[in-house]
Parts: sequence; structure tokens; C-alpha cells
Amino acid sequence: MIVIVGLILAFVLIVLFSDRSTRYCRWRADRRGDGPSGRYFRCAACGATAFTVTGKPPDWCAARPTSK
Repeated sequence: MIVIVGLILAFVLIVLFSDRSTRYCRWRADRRGDGPSGRYFRCAACGATAFTVTGKPPDWCAARPTSK
């Protein structure tokens, strides 16, 4: 009984704290594409490419419409 309650609680916490806007993104850095405009990233989920100046992966995915 305690195991079932723990599993339900874990599922509820995952649903509450998951960021739906970046759920399907899997950005991978490709240093071969780095240039003066920033670090090059490619999304493994949808194939989109992006450059970021901060060096961190983008927080959006081209496969999903953004609501920002």
C-alpha cells in the first residue's frame, strides 16, 4: 500500500514540475559549427538548428509551437 501511494505521489510531482514547453527538446552541441555568432546546437528531436551567445542550449523547440 505504501509503494502505491509513493508511486502516485511521484507521478503527480513529475506532472506538476515538468516544463511542457521544452519536453520534447533534446539539444546537442556541435562544436564543428561554432562560429562568431555563438555556439551551434542541433535538436535531436526535430532537427532544428540554433546559435546561442550564452553557450547554453536554447529553451525552445521548432517542432512545437511556442506560447511565449
